[in-house]
Amino acid sequence: MPKAKLLLGKVVRAEVYSELQPRITNLKRSGITPGLAVIQVGNDPASQVYVNSKTHRFSKMGLLTETITLPSNTDENNLILTIRKLNKNTKFYGILVQLPLPQHLDSNKILFEIDPEKDVDGFHPVNLGKLVTGHPKFIPCTPKGVLRMLKYYKINLSGKHVVVVGRSNIVGRPLSILTSLKKKYVNATVTICHSGTPNISKFTRQADVLIAAIGVPELIDKSYIKEDVIIIDVGINRVEDDSEKGYKLVGDVNFESVNEIASAITPVPGGVGPMTIAMLVENTIEAAEAAHTNV
Repeated sequence: MPKAKLLLGKVVRAEVYSELQPRITNLKRSGITPGLAVIQVGNDPASQVYVNSKTHRFSKMGLLTETITLPSNTDENNLILTIRKLNKNTKFYGILVQLPLPQHLDSNKILFEIDPEKDVDGFHPVNLGKLVTGHPKFIPCTPKGVLRMLKYYKINLSGKHVVVVGRSNIVGRPLSILTSLKKKYVNATVTICHSGTPNISKFTRQADVLIAAIGVPELIDKSYIKEDVIIIDVGINRVEDDSEKGYKLVGDVNFESVNEIASAITPVPGGVGPMTIAMLVENTIEAAEAAHTNV
């Protein structure tokens, strides 16, 4: 019998959508339909799947979404002009630039062009600054989804040692900040490890809660953890196999190796993944509500 309790994002996601529906209804009664503009540069297959999932979810919930697809050789000025037009377009309360961008484009420069009031991904320096000071406006979607899962499963981090493996501005760094804030369910002591950390396992073996977000398939095995650790596996990696699709999805954690040792774990797929779009929907609704504070 596997020991680890499975922390399932799809269960939490269902609760989130149920809670959001009355807020959507309230906005629509006032003539407001929350809208999201997605900018996709090129036709990366993984990005396309993700954009399609966003479109499906927004449509299913009666929300407005539009995808602007630009060729992969789009220059920086054209992309910036597109964003600036959307900043002024009142039907869109959220703007999202699908990452990764082609290598010739500076992601930071592009993301900084988004109006912070429409930055539902939470990547603009204004919003990252608010997050660092403990007063976030828009929390990046995947980290926000992790926090929502912890709350749902009543995992209180206060007094715990959280080790985050990965330092990206999208997941690892925001999570290291969020889990250390002096707030309910968090207030943890946090260590952040990354590709430049010698002997990562020295630190991960101390973790009460281990968050893996380094993007290396199945890096974390049982030699990296202690008994009864809680594991949040944010990684989603394609690994070639002999299946009809030619690949399988795995996390940054070797699930089979740690399953008998950990007390709880998010599986891949089905763990953190389903929460990202749910939090994008929530952030878009929050942006619409903030733009109409009397609603």
